[in-house]
Amino acid sequence: MTTFIFDVLTELKKNNNTISELTFVLPSKRAGLFLKNQLYKVSEQTIFAPTILSIEEFVENISELKTITNTELLFEFYNTYLKLTKDSPDSFEVFSKWAQILLQDFNEIDRYLIPQENIFNYLKAIQEINHWSLQKEQTTFVKNYLAFWNKLYSYYQEFTKALLTQKSGYQGLIYRESTKNIDAYIKANSEKKHIFLGFNALNTCEETIIQKLLENNLAEIFWDIDKTFLNNSKHDAALFTRQHKKNWPYFKTNPFNWITSNYTQPKTIEIVGIPKNIGQAKYIGTILKNLHENDPKLQSTAVVLGDENLLIPTLNSLPQGISALNITMGFPLKSIPLASLFDILFDIHKISSSNFYYKNVINIISNQYIKPLFYVDGIDYASLIIETIDTNNIIYVSPERLKSISPGTTKIIDLLFTNWDKSIDTALENCFGIITAIKEFLDQEKASNLLALEYLYRFNELFNELSRLNSTYKHIKDISTLFGIYKEVLSSETLDFQGEPLQGLQVMGMLESRVLDFETVIISSVNEGILPSGKSNNSFIPFDVKLENKLPTYKEKDAVYTYHFYRLLQRAKNIYILYNTEADVLTGGEKSRFITQLELEKIHNIHHNIIAPEVPVINRTLNEVKKTEHLIKEIVKLAERGFSPSSLTSYIRNPIDFYYQKILKIKEHEDVEETVAANTLGTVVHNTLEDFYKPLINTQLKEEDIKNLKSKINETVTTHFKQVYKEGDITKGKNLIIYEIAKRYVSNFLDLELEEIKRGRKIKIIAIEIENKVSIDIPGLDFPIQITGKVDRIDEYDGTIRIIDYKTGRVDKSDVEVINWEDITTDYKKYSKSFQVLTYAYMMQQSNHLKFPLHAGIISFKNLSEGFIGFCKKDKSGNGANKNYFITPEILDAFKTELQALILEICNKNIPFTEKEV
Repeated sequence: MTTFIFDVLTELKKNNNTISELTFVLPSKRAGLFLKNQLYKVSEQTIFAPTILSIEEFVENISELKTITNTELLFEFYNTYLKLTKDSPDSFEVFSKWAQILLQDFNEIDRYLIPQENIFNYLKAIQEINHWSLQKEQTTFVKNYLAFWNKLYSYYQEFTKALLTQKSGYQGLIYRESTKNIDAYIKANSEKKHIFLGFNALNTCEETIIQKLLENNLAEIFWDIDKTFLNNSKHDAALFTRQHKKNWPYFKTNPFNWITSNYTQPKTIEIVGIPKNIGQAKYIGTILKNLHENDPKLQSTAVVLGDENLLIPTLNSLPQGISALNITMGFPLKSIPLASLFDILFDIHKISSSNFYYKNVINIISNQYIKPLFYVDGIDYASLIIETIDTNNIIYVSPERLKSISPGTTKIIDLLFTNWDKSIDTALENCFGIITAIKEFLDQEKASNLLALEYLYRFNELFNELSRLNSTYKHIKDISTLFGIYKEVLSSETLDFQGEPLQGLQVMGMLESRVLDFETVIISSVNEGILPSGKSNNSFIPFDVKLENKLPTYKEKDAVYTYHFYRLLQRAKNIYILYNTEADVLTGGEKSRFITQLELEKIHNIHHNIIAPEVPVINRTLNEVKKTEHLIKEIVKLAERGFSPSSLTSYIRNPIDFYYQKILKIKEHEDVEETVAANTLGTVVHNTLEDFYKPLINTQLKEEDIKNLKSKINETVTTHFKQVYKEGDITKGKNLIIYEIAKRYVSNFLDLELEEIKRGRKIKIIAIEIENKVSIDIPGLDFPIQITGKVDRIDEYDGTIRIIDYKTGRVDKSDVEVINWEDITTDYKKYSKSFQVLTYAYMMQQSNHLKFPLHAGIISFKNLSEGFIGFCKKDKSGNGANKNYFITPEILDAFKTELQALILEICNKNIPFTEKEV
């Protein structure tokens, strides 16, 4: 396959041009590199390389101005804005939001040589008509709005004047100035010949410059357009080329070079629909793997990413064995972990505060670059801080508290958390200090940290630029504005890859493919909204005004991508076009019109497939842990310490959970409770009632006792919240509501007791929060078995003993009813509460020889209207005709049988711990 660049060089050689004396102007620097590589193929001897420039470099040379960054333009423009806006100017942060758009419009107006005063006056007139009103007086808002439009031309004049004084400019201004200087340039370079190649869409400035050079016989221009597109008046791939051919006077008497016929040559085109972006990246890897088997060097293969966010997934999907790889696109600095560190630092300091949200603190000290700095003298202070925050339920933490926890890391804590709000200089000094501290650590093992050190170097450059802008312009007044500028600078920064620019596989974006040709092309993300990008109008200039002034609209921008897409296909032999089939917020899952157009042309034989990832069927196997001799010993130890009702119900719910929690002693990590958890609420209510009733043991409750307790609710509940919830805040939000709920629960319970006493009920407190541990003999086991647990309350109600368990959740009567005894140890959801209260009854009967009959049940704080909800044994018919609400020896004997069977199962070495399906 011959390339466009090679064909141009061959033509120039054929026409007896001295290559060394030519000046080549191309759409991009990358194209220049490929041109330089092709020179040896047409030169029979050693020569000096010709001058090779990108169009931007060429125009900059003519204008004698230097390009400055978008960020610096913003600062310069703010100087102009402040100079012309005396009354209530916007802050720099607010200004930067709309000024970016206005700068883009300035750029377009200049690139297309639109008379500035005319268009700005036109825009002003449109706005005045839009806001015309019968009211004599305009509102302040409308006045300010119209004043803005009235000043646009003044902004433009003053801004461009300031830039030209400094011999600098934005791209459009440089282009406009170059058209003014082109005659002087031609006069000074009358012997120099310019070769323009590979251009398509040209702005008015570029057209003016190139035509001037052509008219003075100082240039040749080589287009790369196929006759298939040029001869089709509706095909957007040749939209601009047709206009140039028709409108340029030069082509009335000179040939139009070149119209080719490469597109109709035989090609293998495979169109593949793949779900999701990651699917496309994986499929690119599959294609390359197959290609690599036949062509290990992949010498003329390019992966063109329509969506540049696919770069990292694609790189991770490349097959092994690719020896040469060149990535034109840089890796965005905003995508590396160091960027997320500074993002969160700026975010927490945007608002001046002496306390920081615990999750932000944990995120910062857990960052891979910061965590090692908290490891001092063998102590992991980062883990210590996190543990202290969790243990003490600290939701907001101060730098002083961090220093008290981690005295060995005072310096880094100061850099991360203090003084950012004092001044912008101090904030930037802190950023430099953080970078220096990280570098000192990484330098200890420099060889293994080269990439991380490169990241640091680039961020150091970034903050140097921020520091320079701040010291030069003094427009950054607060951290929020600094954050905005930081994001602006960061968004344009990339970390360039080192590769083989002229060898092996090429990975690039669509714009980097200009002028280049490859035999095999893989194009991804060919979806509407990406290729082409679709309708977007980020401009102050309305659509109809753009049309009137011949400024580019979305139609022209779509035509630009149409040309690039079809130019990639012109000389290629093997083409893979991938698109996302899944609905997406931006692309909608709709394949691009380019694909539909290819299919409708019917020029090539196209294979269109929908690919789905192969998803293996994974049969989930339930975890099973066999009981080894060691495991049996651990079970024996647990049995000797005692099985609690909660541990036994844990086994009923899922034996594998019992194994993890009770045998392996693995506890769930307790996070900070921002909102009071249900178990915390339950603990506070339990502890409050324990405080209230313990002094009343062995006494019969009286009205004055209860009334006396009610006066202590507020104080006691508050005390227990502080003990359990530690440093958590209960003074606002949901926590305040839960705090009030806890007081209401206790108050309602006391009201229930008071009502019972007033009705003549005799209630005597026998025990409160009583610990029990009893032995149980189980035939077949030769080691002691203990049952242990704490009963919330035992009282005597009109002469009948009651064993009571408090529940802050809702419990209904059906939750403590049993029909079939064998179900009580198998159905956790239905019978767990019955199992618990019967276990308490059994323990109390064994230890205290409570007299029968007695009651055992639950008081539910969410269902207090039911009062005491006692255990009930229903007959097997389940119709409720025969119910026994009393705990009798027969009831406990039946329960003991099930309890023994359950413990035998736990201790049986032949029955493994098997996970239950949930």
